[in-house]
Amino acid sequence: MAKGFRSARPTPRAGNDSGGGQPAWLLKCKGWETDPDAYIYFITQAPVWEQICDLIGKPEWKTHPDYAKPPARLPRLKHIFATIEEWTMTKTKFEVMEICNKVDIPVGPILSMKEIAEDQSLRDTGTVVEVDHPGRGKYLTVGNPVKLSDSIPEVKRSPLLGEHTEEILKDVLGYSDSEVAEIKASGAITPPAEGARAEAA
Repeated sequence: MAKGFRSARPTPRAGNDSGGGQPAWLLKCKGWETDPDAYIYFITQAPVWEQICDLIGKPEWKTHPDYAKPPARLPRLKHIFATIEEWTMTKTKFEVMEICNKVDIPVGPILSMKEIAEDQSLRDTGTVVEVDHPGRGKYLTVGNPVKLSDSIPEVKRSPLLGEHTEEILKDVLGYSDSEVAEIKASGAITPPAEGARAEAA
């Protein structure tokens, strides 16, 4: 808790509101009735407010005292986003993105796992990477979010259970081959062989 901050109530849920510095909501797009991913994240940044007004068919909002300036818009955000949503619901999320990108309105479509897996741009940037696993074959996983031009990380699969045990025993702990064989036979790092198990019984 911040120094000097006093509140008996927890921070309430924001719902569709991002709670960030710029008003932004998750809006329905064409097909939302049957597609749970037919949504887009829409940000009403002040520098592109006029472009937004033109797109949604509300050019009068550019100069109207209730909408022209950010402070005036804040108490009317629910109505504003409902009006924008009437427009987004007439188009797919990708159509909305294409139209908004042309006039610098920041939006982001909500992607399904299938769409993420098939998005070539995510592969090209290393956001999603394909990893080969000896047991399960090739699969997709999240890449390194930090991108450095002179230090490109390689995302690898996690090791199998016990995959590096022998390497650690020899290279890190300094055991000889005969000592490693003795450790293995004891069942300390692997189940004992069938003969050894029967003999112990």
